[in-house]
Amino acid sequence: MSKPDPGMNALGVLALELAGGDAPRHAALTSAQAGELADRVGRDLAKLVPGVSGLDFVFAGAHFDPAEVLRPGWPIHRRLEELQMRAPGRNEGPRLLAFGAGADGEVPLPFQADASLTGGGLRVVPFLLTGTDVAQTTAVAEALEEVLLAQGMAQADTALQAQNAFGAQIEHARYFTVNDLAAMMSMQYDNQGLAELWPLIETALMAPQSEQWLDRAPEPLLRYADGEVRMALFDPAGWCSYYSHDKGNCDRLQGIYEQYLMRQRQMAAVLEAHGLPVLFVHCEAGQDARELLTR
Repeated sequence: MSKPDPGMNALGVLALELAGGDAPRHAALTSAQAGELADRVGRDLAKLVPGVSGLDFVFAGAHFDPAEVLRPGWPIHRRLEELQMRAPGRNEGPRLLAFGAGADGEVPLPFQADASLTGGGLRVVPFLLTGTDVAQTTAVAEALEEVLLAQGMAQADTALQAQNAFGAQIEHARYFTVNDLAAMMSMQYDNQGLAELWPLIETALMAPQSEQWLDRAPEPLLRYADGEVRMALFDPAGWCSYYSHDKGNCDRLQGIYEQYLMRQRQMAAVLEAHGLPVLFVHCEAGQDARELLTR
């Protein structure tokens, strides 16, 4: 898997594995809490990769479902980058920049997690490392890729700070690069029977200008291109024709067809969680479904 933004910055998350499946009580930290947690996270990372201390460390005091981070264009990390560029003191040495809820408790829009994606056992807190020296930033990013997956457990006081601040029971707290997070999600989807879908998501993340197909029976027919996924929507006759079922048995295959439609809805929900719009393209028997998806 290629780096999401080579030579510009290092994108990562503090991953919080929740105990007992209970959601954190607080969606975001206050600015003061975000600063305290960011200080500990920066310290932990600098112990693993000393070059971290020479870069700006930008931290979002809010937690998200992993799919919200793994979206084309890396929108949450891009927002951190924008805030870093606007913050004062840019030419005064490495800065610690932490962002949390406002004084009124309101969570800024870019850091409001998708309410429909709560309830998962893993929440992630995004951070960004960046600097003006491309070679320095690249070296740190590459070093983090080497060490975080194997050695990236958060220190005990960092995990406790996160637990108390977010109001969550945390089983484990560790650091991932976004590449690590993507690899972990790929394995999770494999375990959930969604391995065939991951290449489309990975292409959208890492090579968004490329094209990727899912065309492997009995799975739905999908095409990723130009930032969206097109999915063939077959009526029963078209489904029988495309998947070479016996046309004389189409009525008896109704149950299998309904399972196919459920599979389509499942895949569409996963893609949309990753910020990929899904367009259903109606395909009838006798039509070239692949050609229709390229229009």
